[in-house]
Amino acid sequence: MERISDVEKATRFARVVMDNIGLYEEKTVKQAINSGDFFDLMQSHIDEARGEFNSRVSEEIASSNVFDLALCDVLVKRAYKHRTPEDSGSE
Repeated sequence: MERISDVEKATRFARVVMDNIGLYEEKTVKQAINSGDFFDLMQSHIDEARGEFNSRVSEEIASSNVFDLALCDVLVKRAYKHRTPEDSGSE
């Protein structure tokens, strides 16, 4: 299989990978955000997703920040966007 070498395609792929984590691990993502230990609690999911991403993109893209930007844009922003006052302990 040919690796993705187009940055736009790689960005879309990274966002899909992050969307999958957000959909299948929604409760864990919210818990990780609310606990303040996002990267500690999500590390295994992030590592697995990064491995999948890196196996499908060129080395140049794998060593860029495309994956990290998708991580922030999709998972972290989504989790904060969907926080409720109950989630944050506020009233």
